[in-house]
Amino acid sequence: MGITDLFKKRNRDEITGTKILVATLDPKFSALAQADKNSFAKFYPMPDEESFNDVEALLDAIRKGCDVVHLFCDVSEEGNINDQSGRKISGTPLVQTCCDSGVKLLWVASANRPNGYIKGFKAQGKPLNLVMTINRAQANFGPFLEKLLSKMSGGLTMPLAWVEIAPQNPNSPQQQDLPECIFFAGRGSVVLR
Repeated sequence: MGITDLFKKRNRDEITGTKILVATLDPKFSALAQADKNSFAKFYPMPDEESFNDVEALLDAIRKGCDVVHLFCDVSEEGNINDQSGRKISGTPLVQTCCDSGVKLLWVASANRPNGYIKGFKAQGKPLNLVMTINRAQANFGPFLEKLLSKMSGGLTMPLAWVEIAPQNPNSPQQQDLPECIFFAGRGSVVLR
């Protein structure tokens, strides 16, 4: 999919009553998860927040159905997600489970190194918007997330909302204080209300 494909007129995939799952695989992320849940709650009714001890429990929760998975986890340099019990899974099966379960947006919200994402999260050709956080830019993440959610819940697709908030010019003054993320728009036409 090229950049021009994101702006072509096409049938919108509009979801109303968007279901949000804010999930953690380690208690060290609980404060960040609560803060992000509060941001989602300003725009979407009753986001769920759950802490999981193992990856399989997370995958089971995803299979039960949600539109957005906002995940806090550690991603290794090899691209694996490790849980508290020592089990690990590559990011690619997580992406596939999300696609199979109807998830429209998977956002790894904890900061991880880009090499792990590149090695382990293969989303090419998958109908999923995927955001992988490299640096939350702590004080700036909440305002960025809320601006993005405001535009998305107001009817913009994620790629259009993203470009309005984070113009894709590295010299733009707007880029200075933004979180560093990799955004793959595999489901660019979806609207999450």
